[in-house]
Amino acid sequence: MTGMFITVVNMSITAGYVAVAVMLARLLFKRLPKRFSYFLWLAVALRLLVPVSFTAGFSLLQVVRPRSSSATGLMEYVPQDIGMQKSPVLDIGIRSLRQLVPLPSATPLASVNPMQLILWLGSLIWVTGVAVILLYSIVMYLRLWSMLRTATLVQDRIFETDRIRSPFVFGFLKPRIYIPTGISKEELPYIVAHEQVHISRRDYLIKPAAYLLLVIHWFNPVLWISYKLMSKDMEMSCDERVMKQMGGGEKRSYASTLLTISMNGSRWPMGGPLAFGESDVKARITNILAYRKPTSWVIATSMLVVAVLVTGFTANPKPLQQSMLPVTPDKETYSGYDLDKLMKNKTLYVGNHVKVGGLIGAMPKPVGLEGKGISLQTKSQPYGVTVNYDRTDDLHPEEEMEANQDGFYRNAIMLLSLIDNVDSITFTVTNAYSVTMTRGEAEYLLGGDVRQYAEDESSLKNLIDRIKQFQNA
Repeated sequence: MTGMFITVVNMSITAGYVAVAVMLARLLFKRLPKRFSYFLWLAVALRLLVPVSFTAGFSLLQVVRPRSSSATGLMEYVPQDIGMQKSPVLDIGIRSLRQLVPLPSATPLASVNPMQLILWLGSLIWVTGVAVILLYSIVMYLRLWSMLRTATLVQDRIFETDRIRSPFVFGFLKPRIYIPTGISKEELPYIVAHEQVHISRRDYLIKPAAYLLLVIHWFNPVLWISYKLMSKDMEMSCDERVMKQMGGGEKRSYASTLLTISMNGSRWPMGGPLAFGESDVKARITNILAYRKPTSWVIATSMLVVAVLVTGFTANPKPLQQSMLPVTPDKETYSGYDLDKLMKNKTLYVGNHVKVGGLIGAMPKPVGLEGKGISLQTKSQPYGVTVNYDRTDDLHPEEEMEANQDGFYRNAIMLLSLIDNVDSITFTVTNAYSVTMTRGEAEYLLGGDVRQYAEDESSLKNLIDRIKQFQNA
């Protein structure tokens, strides 16, 4: 669950940056038809829904790229292995702010990194929040559905009821227009035209889908603001479509109807139906009265700008070209050990199975044996690692043990030096034998803490040489 939580947090941070950029872009689109601003929110929705994206040099997220950004298609502000890092850092993509969020450092003697507990608690709070908001929304939806069961059919898909105070579209599969009793014949055409535009554009599906994304990312305040602005752009673009259909001469009558309906005081929850008089009525009336049909070149230019912005917001920054990076020669093995890989997988915690597996993969392979996985003892001390093997040749077990025993002990000491809190290492061969080395035995043999040899590659070479001296003596 923590892995999913980290993925959601990364998507939310990325979408938050895109949302802020869309808010700024809306200022440039202030005098343009609102359908262009409405379409910009598609980039935010994609960032909230899809964890990966394509990379491009024209990405507009270059200034907020995390240092760990790579060609994997992910924007990892919070690394998946942050719970295993010695000094975890929340990289929010802005160089001067990277250290502002204090995170607890790892405790070598503990079996669990404090960050792991924080991630677990955070994921629990996140899931609880999603469940509570979703349950509340479902209850409100069912309550409204129950109220509308007594509505009377007026014509086509238009129903009338005295249980509501504002007109709205309701329903997912077969959306209907519900109007309160008392709507005049003069006001009805404007209301029906507005709601029919919502239906034709599938806004009755888009708005709840956007709300569902908001529920998943409920912890991000920027997205709550974004949802409100998106709803405002939706309604304004719908008003403009009605004006285009009816003609500019209906502006004042339409605005008057909108004002009258809004005064009824109905306030729907954030994920409520598409009500005629919702979402900043004052701004909508101002926009209606100022509406002018745009020219063809304005529409064409706006469409091009919107397409460029959406693509730029959706693309991840392109990673640095490999040719621009310093070229380093391949690391040679030392007595069969890949020292570079060993240092990269050095870990404080035996519970980090990825790192432990990387360490074992960087060591010499035993003769005539095939690896069959590892098991980790992390529930209570002493903490241990067991590496399992199966036989693959016809060597006698005693001959095989003699061929591999020194290598097992050498590998065990290396693991004890590179895994900070492990207490014992065991190598088992199915239905044959096992070899175990404890930390106490390794320290007795080497005359001190073997972890001191894991400082760098030179120290590891020294450890390998010392072990060989003891084994050859």
